[in-house]
Amino acid sequence: MTDVAVIGGGIAGLAAAFELKRRGHDVVVLERQVRVGGKAVSECFGGYLMEHGPSSVAAEAPIQSLSRDLGLESEQVELSHAVRRRYLVADGTLCGIGIHPAAFLTSSYLSAKGRLRLMGEMFVRRSESEGEETVAAFSCRRFGREFADRVIDPLVGGMFAGTAAKLSMTATFPRLVAMEREHGSILKAVMRAQWRGKPMPGRRLLSWRNGIGTLPRALAGHLGQSVRVGAAVRRIMANPWGFLIDLGASGSVRANAVVLATPPHVAAQLLEGLDPDAAGAAHSIEAPPLAVVFLGYARHRLPHPLDGLGYLSASAEARPVNGSLFCSSMFPGRAPEGFASVAVYVGGDRAPALAHLPRRDLIDLACRELADLLGAKGAPVVARVRHWGRGLPQYRKGHGALVRTLGAAKCRQPGLFLTGNYLAGVSVTSCVAHAGGTAREADAFLRVASSGPVRVLRSGRI
Repeated sequence: MTDVAVIGGGIAGLAAAFELKRRGHDVVVLERQVRVGGKAVSECFGGYLMEHGPSSVAAEAPIQSLSRDLGLESEQVELSHAVRRRYLVADGTLCGIGIHPAAFLTSSYLSAKGRLRLMGEMFVRRSESEGEETVAAFSCRRFGREFADRVIDPLVGGMFAGTAAKLSMTATFPRLVAMEREHGSILKAVMRAQWRGKPMPGRRLLSWRNGIGTLPRALAGHLGQSVRVGAAVRRIMANPWGFLIDLGASGSVRANAVVLATPPHVAAQLLEGLDPDAAGAAHSIEAPPLAVVFLGYARHRLPHPLDGLGYLSASAEARPVNGSLFCSSMFPGRAPEGFASVAVYVGGDRAPALAHLPRRDLIDLACRELADLLGAKGAPVVARVRHWGRGLPQYRKGHGALVRTLGAAKCRQPGLFLTGNYLAGVSVTSCVAHAGGTAREADAFLRVASSGPVRVLRSGRI
């Protein structure tokens, strides 16, 4: 018997468990894989560090606080000063643009007409419609079609492995929607923030010396024996006294509350007999496959300066690669001295079939891409591939309604809480923030449930 069973040992599940344990609750984390971390996998070999999943985090309060609480501040590494540009593919070549917010107004990447239209965003009236817009529609309305197609579209492909014409603006970029609502203009909001000395969201990126995988390892270390790996949950059953979690041959766990922190397709399976409404909502969230190709080159064989995060490509360029990251330029220790490392991302919503290509074909594809855009010469000295059968969840139109249905699970089944990257942001920072909020909700439920002589029933009555 435990206070809370957290199902799923990714960053969200571990962060929720860490907060609940800190609040004095008995917690068990059930992870079906043999290791924790989910997609946050950092692999070190031969002086290289490959990130199989996320490669950086936004240096915002939830991450800074958690890193401090875990004693990881001394392990943090800031984004290198070598990152001075952002690169976008324009007519088959890379165009470098400064990282200053106004750089698009001076760069030749956009036409003079496109730059004038971008500046005119300050005079575009805010939308009075209650209807939901896609990212493409919002961006086109506020910034003009050229900026939407050539900047926002590749950004969505890189950040979410998604398609701007399909994703919900409110769900994907809620802060920009709020800027329009509060200030009437995105550019006005940015200028006011700079005038007041406020940093823009997500401008500071960080990692840890041994990669993003440092975070789940540290969380698991603090949780100790509370974490059980190789524990595959087969079914969750609600009873008047709480929940019974069936682990098959590994037995069962009784818990007063459950935090479900799995990917949406797993959540859908586990919710079927428990909350059909939530199960249907989770099942509706797609996560197209994605492949990561990590390549290491002798530095002199990559003539490009690699002075950016990487590059992104718009859909109109019709390239097989969404974009890449210049790993060894971002943080120290990502390649040996005299070498460079690059990660190439293939698949996602744009071209899901390509993510299933065999390892050798993906390496050849990535090498051709880097030869064409970066001038890479010869074969890489290191080549590794990670296939993700399911990549990032897609926040399509209607996602807000799905999230509301999922969030109401705690009302239909008191003591049941959900967290994960399909609810309030796909980034590590968003997952940590949502997991913390979920833990606080579970804590409040447990305190109310234990304060009287009668336990909270699954029907929601006392």
